[in-house]
Amino acid sequence: MINLSSSALKIRVILPPVDMRKSFDGLTGVLRDFSIAKLNAQFLYVFSNRRRNRVKLLYFDRTGIYVVAKKLEQGTFSWPPVGKKDE
Repeated sequence: MINLSSSALKIRVILPPVDMRKSFDGLTGVLRDFSIAKLNAQFLYVFSNRRRNRVKLLYFDRTGIYVVAKKLEQGTFSWPPVGKKDE
């Protein structure tokens, strides 16, 4: 069972779309692309696909990694826009 009741838990939303076929290793690889070298039990990482109708959550509880998926049958998730990188 996932215990997310910790008040110290922070949520990190990965803004660019991610291939939802990725699982444990693929999603941690995406985090490495964002200079997040190690999973941290203080954070819940949230990923979405391009159409914003699916999300995956990645959580490390110090004993292992959880991947949780959600697919909407209708509509999309509200998602912050991806900012443009400074050139």
